[in-house]
Parts: sequence; C-alpha cells; structure tokens
Amino acid sequence: MKAVSLEKQSPIEELPLNLSEFPVPEPKAEEVLVKVEACGVCRTDLHIVEGDLPLRASPTIPGHQIVGTVAEAGAGVTRFTVGERVGIAWLHHTCSECFHCRRGEENLCSEARFTGWDVPGGFAEFTTVPETFAYALPSTIPAPTAAPLLCAGIIGYRTLRRAGVEPGRPAAIWGYGAAGHIALQLLKYWECPTLVFTRTRRHQEEAKALGAEWVGTADQIPPFLPHSAAAFFPNGSLVPRALELLEPGGILALGGIHLSEIPSLNYDKHLYRERTLTSVTNATRRDGEDFLLLGPGDPDSNPG
Repeated sequence: MKAVSLEKQSPIEELPLNLSEFPVPEPKAEEVLVKVEACGVCRTDLHIVEGDLPLRASPTIPGHQIVGTVAEAGAGVTRFTVGERVGIAWLHHTCSECFHCRRGEENLCSEARFTGWDVPGGFAEFTTVPETFAYALPSTIPAPTAAPLLCAGIIGYRTLRRAGVEPGRPAAIWGYGAAGHIALQLLKYWECPTLVFTRTRRHQEEAKALGAEWVGTADQIPPFLPHSAAAFFPNGSLVPRALELLEPGGILALGGIHLSEIPSLNYDKHLYRERTLTSVTNATRRDGEDFLLLGPGDPDSNPG
C-alpha cells in the first residue's frame, strides 16, 4: 500500500514526509483492518513532523482523523462487519486496568498508545485499530466532512466540558482553528453567548458568521466576561490574558497537546476570586461517543 511516512523530524518547509510503499497491515485478534477514505491533517501531526513532540517510531505514518470502511475483521471481532463505516481517533489503546482507566479517565493512562504517533496512522491506504477504539459512523456523511470530527470535534467537546460550560452561560474561545470553529457551533447549540479571540480577519469574519456575539483580538476589551473559556492556541504567552478576562469563578481550559512557556502569573490579577486554570490531555472514548451522538432532542446533550 502507499503511505505518507516520516523518518526524520525537520521543519515542514524541508519536506520531511515521504510517499512510500508498505505492506498492508494484518488485523490482530479483536482488531479491524480499515480501508482509509479520508484522513484530516491536525496540528498535532505537524508537532510530530517538526519535532515539538518526540518521534516514537521511525518510520512513522501520521494521521489520526480517519474515516474508512472495514476491509477485514480479526479473530474475535463482534462490533463491526466488513463494509461498515468507522472512524479512528487519536486514542488507539489503553491498559484498561490502571487506576485512571478504572475511573473512566483512560486519557490519563500511562500505557496509552496513540494513532499516528505510537502506531501507524491514516496517511495511508489501510490501517488497523482495536475494534473497541473505533467509532461507528453513518455512511451519509462525506468522509472529508466527517474526518475533522474525530479530533478537532472530540477535543473541542472535551475542552468545553473541562471549562465547565453550562447551557446559556457566557463562554469564550481563544484561537479559531479547526477545534475552535467546531466548539463555537457547540456553544451556539447550547445557547451560550460566545466571545471569539482570534488574530486574522478571515477567522473573525467566519466566527461572526457562525454566530459569535463578539469577535476580536487579545488586546481588545470584550463586552462581557465569560464563565468558561476554551483555549486552542499554542502560544503560552496568551494564558495570563485569557485568565484576566474570566469572570470570578470562571474556568480556562487549555485544549492543545503542545503549548509554549506560560509567563509568570499574578495571583491577584489572574487567579484570585476562584478562577481556575486547567489542561486537557487527549480524550476518552466516552467523549467521542457523546460528541458524535449530539443532536436535537438528545437527552444527554448537556455539556456538564
């Protein structure tokens, strides 16, 4: 099969990715072989390619926003049959036995393995995944439309939950990329007045068109302060500003896997009055399942 692979990390301008031939992988017991229809490109893929994250295998086949169909089922597979549409996300496998896994916090499992980092990903014609880590997807959604939901969507959803979003309460999005634009749509679904902080005019116009109450840059003063803020920027220098623009008792959740150094915080200005700063580490399968099932009339659509 053809695959785009990485052997040595370097700036993307130096073209470190190669189109290569690999054997078609064979599914192990309780795994499925997936014929890839589409795979989104995530900022995390760039972090792996350029060395912001360490290289865990060489060669590596990146890609973890995968939509495809089951081409073959390994021994013991019961969830899927050949021809069914599935999605594959960042989380590939966990131990299921540690303290965190038993608490439903499998995203914190120390034995977790990740698609396109520890194991071959979706920049290929075929890939494999444990059947319990694949998501059932309808065949009615075009593959390129569905692919970003497998990471930008799931991480956006978890970030909003970590930020304590409540339907109807003011919220903010910092950084309007793939996750940000999906998070904004979720906030509108929950009827949250939403601020969007982003630098580029194109993103500001898009956010306004999708229903943001206000859009602007980090140095501007918004018309209200949010209770919840979701940050999708890689620039740690923005963290103090995002904390400063929280209402008392507000929560800022950092949704990126990589963040540059955060400057010193002033306790009175940034944290006092019970403001909370928290991070987001990957996502659980429950996050993905809940997000992908969201829709009008869903009884479990409350983000809390």
